[in-house]
Amino acid sequence: MEVTKIILPEVRDSRGALMFAEQGSHIPFSVKRIFAIYDVPSGTQRGGHAHRVQEQFLMMLAGACKVVIDDGTSRVEESLVRPSEAIYVPAGLWLELRDFSAGAICVVLSSGPYDEDDYVRDYHEYLAGR
Repeated sequence: MEVTKIILPEVRDSRGALMFAEQGSHIPFSVKRIFAIYDVPSGTQRGGHAHRVQEQFLMMLAGACKVVIDDGTSRVEESLVRPSEAIYVPAGLWLELRDFSAGAICVVLSSGPYDEDDYVRDYHEYLAGR
């Protein structure tokens, strides 16, 4: 499994904290789309799909969530609890997001524009294609 949890640079001083991520240094692809997941009701899961081609870079701007990554053989669970933590998810992995804290905001950077044909939304289909 090629998932990478990345600790992003953080600059702190008396005014607060600043986190940053740069393409090439932290984000291993050219960003073509950005979206945010927020106001997630308690107990709700997001994701539940794989991408055929697109890569993703996930980070929490507020709150926390758990990210489950599945390669068809094994499952790994990572927690994102700070803005300075991110997860790089290459194409071809099943992704589930759950246990969002109140007020959580997850930002996702993607390597391509929205394309419904890039999604595998049925887990059995996903496993059959592995």
